[in-house]
Amino acid sequence: MPRSMPEAVQDTTAQAADKATSATRPGSYLTGSVLAGAYVGVAVVVLVSVSAPLAAAGSPFTKLVQAAVFGLALTLIVFAGGELFTGNVMVMTQGLSRRTVGLGSLGRVGALSLVGNAAGSLALAGAVHLSGVLQSGKGPDGTAPGLRLLATIVQGKVDAPGPQLFWRAVLCNALVCLAVWMATRATTDGAKLMVLWWGLLAFIGSGFEHSVANMTTFSLAALNEVGAWSDLTNNLVWTISGNVVGGVLVALAYAWSTRRAGGAPSTSSETGRTLTIPAPRPSLTAGG
Repeated sequence: MPRSMPEAVQDTTAQAADKATSATRPGSYLTGSVLAGAYVGVAVVVLVSVSAPLAAAGSPFTKLVQAAVFGLALTLIVFAGGELFTGNVMVMTQGLSRRTVGLGSLGRVGALSLVGNAAGSLALAGAVHLSGVLQSGKGPDGTAPGLRLLATIVQGKVDAPGPQLFWRAVLCNALVCLAVWMATRATTDGAKLMVLWWGLLAFIGSGFEHSVANMTTFSLAALNEVGAWSDLTNNLVWTISGNVVGGVLVALAYAWSTRRAGGAPSTSSETGRTLTIPAPRPSLTAGG
């Protein structure tokens, strides 16, 4: 049986307070944020690498395979440790709703995690570009399947109108935060892995927009000259704002539904380091 919703909210609000404290040490907090950006980037590279041959062959299973492998992103962040901006939106909003953190702490955690995620994404994209893995196996037209798929993915995002990108980002982070929320309620590592996997399969399979994943995707495209840096900037204007809205909606829905009678906020003295699963009672602490 999953843990109760009020208990899970207590954990996330305590985690929000812990994040706020950690963010007062920007150097160490940025390290976790950089790692999270790189971990999402690894999942992007795996997605492109394993599905490029399927896309080149016109396989109808291309998107399903892409969705199936992207769960690696949250798996690495949750079990290895990292600070992901999109999940932090939910955690910090729930903390704000229970008054365990203030607006200043929410802004500091959000800014540091977003900057760190961007740095990690760019660093990972640079390393992958230097490795040449996406340039290998050129086809008859002289273009590697990985680069051809990358160009197609980026062009699809560029062609989408801004409002569509916004709502795709809202839906994306709603699913990502739901995955994190379900993992918070899960009581075993196996259950956590499954709900994280399903949540990410849903957003990739549906074609929704994740701002941090796009940082690596567009950076790889620009470095390999199948995209432009300006495309990344234009995309992030819409997807960051949409991801914020999606995370806030999930946070407030469960914070409100688990309020105590009379409107008094519930609190918890329990604390846990970000994105760890402490013993003896495991709990997921943060940011998908």
